[in-house]
Amino acid sequence: PKTTFTQVFGQWLCDMAEADPALVAITPAMREGSGMVEFHQRFPGRYHDVGIAEQHAVTFAAGLACEGLQPVVAIYSTFLQRAYDQLIHDVALQNLPMVFALDRAGLVGADGATHAGAYDIAYLRCVPNVSIACPSDEAETRQLLSTAHAQNHPVAVRYPRGSGVGAAIPKSLEGLPFGKGELRRRGRGIAILAFGTLLHPALAAAETLGASVANMRWVKPLDRELLLDVARSHEALVTVEEGSV
Repeated sequence: PKTTFTQVFGQWLCDMAEADPALVAITPAMREGSGMVEFHQRFPGRYHDVGIAEQHAVTFAAGLACEGLQPVVAIYSTFLQRAYDQLIHDVALQNLPMVFALDRAGLVGADGATHAGAYDIAYLRCVPNVSIACPSDEAETRQLLSTAHAQNHPVAVRYPRGSGVGAAIPKSLEGLPFGKGELRRRGRGIAILAFGTLLHPALAAAETLGASVANMRWVKPLDRELLLDVARSHEALVTVEEGSV
């Protein structure tokens, strides 16, 4: 069976905790849902389940970051909405280093409308100091989590429910360049700017259209150099993302 994005996060969390003794993980009652069972078993003193209290989870993480720890807040995209005030005032305005692991970003199928992470791109992009990564597969999820952990400001990594395309997952904790995407297919006329796992249907569509496809990887900051390159050489740009304008 293919590895789910949640499993990728859980393995990364354990591996990064081995490498970084300052890492602590926080969840608002989503241990199983966020893939943190092994982390809890291996690092019980660095695992904090605050119950169904998303606002407290974020403020608690901010306090830990103020004292030099490296919090990872594992939370569903749709439930971070409940802690928007705390995200802005307690984390972003203080520019504290922490990772938000946003599971269930985008459409979620059987989990239902309450769990659909349709708004995180829109509600996070406008907040100062917050960066947003959107990996396209399992390998990039691990790599961009590492990139996020290495930053000195808050970074959200958004990934969907379920499994990916079956990409080989690296063993290392090496990240990808911050704020940089890649041109995955060179075509002509139309350039599709794909965010997250919609890269793969975009590549399939591009085969029919003869289009170029950019794997943007970052919602914020946008890769300005890549954007200007495709804008200069194409007649139209089409963005593809799972979210609300």
